[in-house]
Amino acid sequence: MKIYKQYGQKKDIVLYNGNCLNLLRKIPDESVDIIITSPPYCMKKAYENPADDINTFKEVHKSIFQEIYRILKPGGSICWQVGYHVNDTQTFPLDYIVYEIFTQNNDKLKFPLILRNRIIWTFGHGLNSTKRFSGRHETILWFTKGNNYEFDLDSVRVPQKYPGKRAYKGPNKGKISGNPLGKNPSDIWDIPNVKAQHIEKTKHPCQFPVALPQRLIKALTKEGDTVLDPFMGSGTTGVAAILEKRKFIGAEIMDDYYDISVKRVKEAVNGTAKVRDDVPAMEPDINSSVARIPDEWR
Repeated sequence: MKIYKQYGQKKDIVLYNGNCLNLLRKIPDESVDIIITSPPYCMKKAYENPADDINTFKEVHKSIFQEIYRILKPGGSICWQVGYHVNDTQTFPLDYIVYEIFTQNNDKLKFPLILRNRIIWTFGHGLNSTKRFSGRHETILWFTKGNNYEFDLDSVRVPQKYPGKRAYKGPNKGKISGNPLGKNPSDIWDIPNVKAQHIEKTKHPCQFPVALPQRLIKALTKEGDTVLDPFMGSGTTGVAAILEKRKFIGAEIMDDYYDISVKRVKEAVNGTAKVRDDVPAMEPDINSSVARIPDEWR
C-alpha cells in the first residue's frame, strides 16, 4: 500500500500536509464512510496559535462542518473526540459546543446528524490539578448521517464479568444469560491514555491511543471502507485504519507531527507499528517499590 500526499479517488492512503479544508474540498460528495478525529482545543498548546481561544474553536468547527457533512456517505458515522477548554476563569465542555454546531440545522437536512452515543473515555493518569478535581475523562460524540447505519457489536464485545450467570426466571430460567462472545462494552471506555512509557508514545503532547479509533472502526465500518481524520496529529487514526484493513485519508498542518504520522502509518503497513493491545489497564504490583507507602509518609 503506497502512501500519497495528494488526494485521489483510487488512492488507498492519503496523508496531506496542510490545512484540512484544502483537502476536504477535493474529496467528492458522499465518499467517506467514517470521520474520526480529535480537533485542537485552542488552549495555547505547542501546536496551536497563541491567539486562539474558545471562539476560535467554534469558528473552526463552523467552517469545516459543511465539508465533512458533504463528503460523508448517508449512513456514515462521525466520531468527534473532545475534552474541555480550560482558561484562567472557566471551563468549557467542548462536546456541548460541537453538538450544537453539528445539529443546529438538522431540520433542513435530508439526512440529519443523529447522536447515537456520548461515549466517556476514562483514563487513570494525567495532570494533577491543585485548584479543581483532576480531569480523568474526555468524550466521543458518535453521530450518524441518517438512520440506516453500520453497527457490528460482536466485533467489539468485551469479556463477561460473570460468564456463568443464569436466568433466574421466565422461559429461559436456568440457562446461561450472557452472550458467549462477550458483553457490550457500554458507553464508558477505560483505556489508558498515552503518557510516559506507553508503547505508542511519540513527541506529540496530546496523542490518543490506537485502541480508541480501533474500536470505532471495527464497530462502525467494514473492511475496505474509507476512514478520514481531518486533524490527524501523530497519525493514530491512520494506524488503526490500516490495522483493520480500511482505506485512510488524513490531514495535518504541523510539519513535525505530519512526519511522525507518515512514519507510524508506514509501520502499520509494514506490520511493525507499536500498538498497545485493547485490554484492561494492569493493576499495580503491590510488591513493587512504587506501589508501597514510602517511609517518609509513615
